[in-house]
Amino acid sequence: MTTHTQSAPLTIQLRDRADYTKSGVSRTSLVKDEQGQFSLVCLSAGTHVAEHTAPRNVTVTVIEGRGILTLDGREVTLEPGVFVYMPAYTPHSLQALENLAFLHT
Repeated sequence: MTTHTQSAPLTIQLRDRADYTKSGVSRTSLVKDEQGQFSLVCLSAGTHVAEHTAPRNVTVTVIEGRGILTLDGREVTLEPGVFVYMPAYTPHSLQALENLAFLHT
């Protein structure tokens, strides 16, 4: 999918875009402009993302699946409908218990 960069509105059914055909993590950039980036991130079941930080504030909105986010030493259960805000440089890691998809901004 081509990244949407125009100012025209965009509508996407995120569940239809979830892709678990590759093991590990896949990221699809949905929109990127001077104000931010929106990506659909999919992790196949059993995938572990080691602890890291991001140099900017990040949000995660879970679309489908289940996982565990370790956020600044605290475990957060990820399931559909969960929203997470992470300030810049907050240590976090991720374990996908099932195929897991979330909107990452």
